[in-house]
Amino acid sequence: MTAGVRQVGGATPRGSKRRRERLAPFDYPLLVCALGLLAFGVVMVASASMSIAANCCGDPFYYVSRHGFALGLALTAGLLAYAVPTEWWERVGLWLFLIGLVALVLVLVPGVGREVNGATRWIPLGPLNLQPSEFVKLFAIIYVAGYLVRHADEVANRLSGFIRPMILIGLAGALILQQPDFGTTAVMLATVMGLLFLGGVSVMPFATLFAVMAAGLLVLVVVSPYRLQRVTSFLDPFQDPFNTGYQLSQALIAFGRGEWLGVGLGNGIQKQFFLPEAHTDFLASVVGEELGLVGMLALIAAFAFLTWRAFSIGARAESVGKRFAGYAAQGIGLSLGLQAFVNIGVNVGMLPTKGLTLPFLSYGSNSLIAACMAVAILLRIDATIRRIESEQGPKRGLRWVRA
Repeated sequence: MTAGVRQVGGATPRGSKRRRERLAPFDYPLLVCALGLLAFGVVMVASASMSIAANCCGDPFYYVSRHGFALGLALTAGLLAYAVPTEWWERVGLWLFLIGLVALVLVLVPGVGREVNGATRWIPLGPLNLQPSEFVKLFAIIYVAGYLVRHADEVANRLSGFIRPMILIGLAGALILQQPDFGTTAVMLATVMGLLFLGGVSVMPFATLFAVMAAGLLVLVVVSPYRLQRVTSFLDPFQDPFNTGYQLSQALIAFGRGEWLGVGLGNGIQKQFFLPEAHTDFLASVVGEELGLVGMLALIAAFAFLTWRAFSIGARAESVGKRFAGYAAQGIGLSLGLQAFVNIGVNVGMLPTKGLTLPFLSYGSNSLIAACMAVAILLRIDATIRRIESEQGPKRGLRWVRA
């Protein structure tokens, strides 16, 4: 009888096809985490804003309905971003960042930018207000990720490779500071510096620039009365609880009332005209009061999981040779993680007040859109890596033996 031949260590063509068909098209845990944060944000914005909306607008659902509309735009933007191939982002990264710089300049042009509470950060576009700084953070990640791929040797071995991208990033930071928006500048610079470090920049120029930036930020704090006031009130908010320390003292009272399990969803007191910006910058304080320490730990765990997942996707991308995708994923993880850390840190009194929103949760269309686009790019990167891994999988360990 003629000896047959069978395959060992690899999948048959039919089995390989079936396995590829069963393969998840993207990272479902990451998607569920992001959608869960978005849904939780709708609930908390409703809880935090209904009293304020009823008093100022005569409609308790005023902010909720607008947040829902912004969420629809954000999900649409996310779907569009997911449909775009990763290679396209790599090609147009520099141009997107330059367009962002132009938008930052337009914000500062008298008659173009809109001022709210002493800050000029928005460009009116009919019923919507465009906040370019939210998108510049994302475009900076895409630009630097592409730069690290194109100039890998120069970045690792020459000081010029480190300085060149920082010139454009520094210009963007200077424009954002003019709005003024200290928090967004700090998060963007920290994210870019983290990316450059991951890209192979040697420690000495990195440490030197970090020291120069720290000194510059210290000078900005000292020479600007409102920034100095924020720092001093952060150190002891109860020294002047009715003026400079009012926001933080009310936030700390909210956390104190929440204790372990909170006072119950919707039963918070601080959001009722005591805590300013309860549905935007200080939404985490409402979570702490109504859901307690357990609710805050769950929220922190969700952001930690999202950040870890982004870094995991980045590592897998680099393992299959997709370096741009790897850097982009790691940059997105850094940005979202840092922004969540800063916002929660401000709420609990660890950091000075920055005016940063909580990603996926806080009221505000621009923040929602940018966050959804960032997660969509992550999901697209993951889908691309899964396809490559599925194509390479059957080739690994393939050998033939006599039956």
